Amino acid sequence: MFDAVIDFLRDFGAWGLFIHSFADAVIFPIPAFFLQVSLSLINPSQALWLATVGYVACILGTPLGYLIGRLLGDSVLQRFLKKGSMQSAQAMFTKNGEAAILIGAFTPIPFKVFTIMAGAMKFSMWKLIGYASIGRAVKFYAVGFLFYFYGRAAENLIDSYLTYIFLGIAVLIFIAVVMKRKIQKNKQMTTEEAGSQEKAVK
Repeated sequence: MFDAVIDFLRDFGAWGLFIHSFADAVIFPIPAFFLQVSLSLINPSQALWLATVGYVACILGTPLGYLIGRLLGDSVLQRFLKKGSMQSAQAMFTKNGEAAILIGAFTPIPFKVFTIMAGAMKFSMWKLIGYASIGRAVKFYAVGFLFYFYGRAAENLIDSYLTYIFLGIAVLIFIAVVMKRKIQKNKQMTTEEAGSQEKAVK
């Protein structure tokens, strides 16, 4: 059924990608990546335009996915998680949400998972849009530039290397987040130690 939907959307070209990418951020379970590759393969000279269409549609759909999660997410999550587990999950997503959104934005996982989860966990919608803008730009334009510069040969590059490139980026993001936290923790400890010493002197 999903293949039939993608075939149907392919017939509408860029508009079909717009619809697919918007739905990818809201409810559709198949990532827009597959339609973007299919359309770029048909017309590589339009690859950057297709990347832009998909990117803009995804960002426009992100707030709607967030609102669905905010309004209905709890009822869905409660079926799978106990109350204590939900609170733990919310705390984890709040703490690691930036990394989750950045990494999830260019993985094969449907982006709706992250928009709905962000809403359900009451993560900041503006942070969601901000980090999604960065992550989704990486994914859409990586594909767009490859097809634009390498033409149909980019399909082999994407099949062979793109997954590894995205995994490498994900690892770098994870390392950056860990380092950022360590720096913040060290600063906090230094501030607390300075405060303790000041109180001791007084």
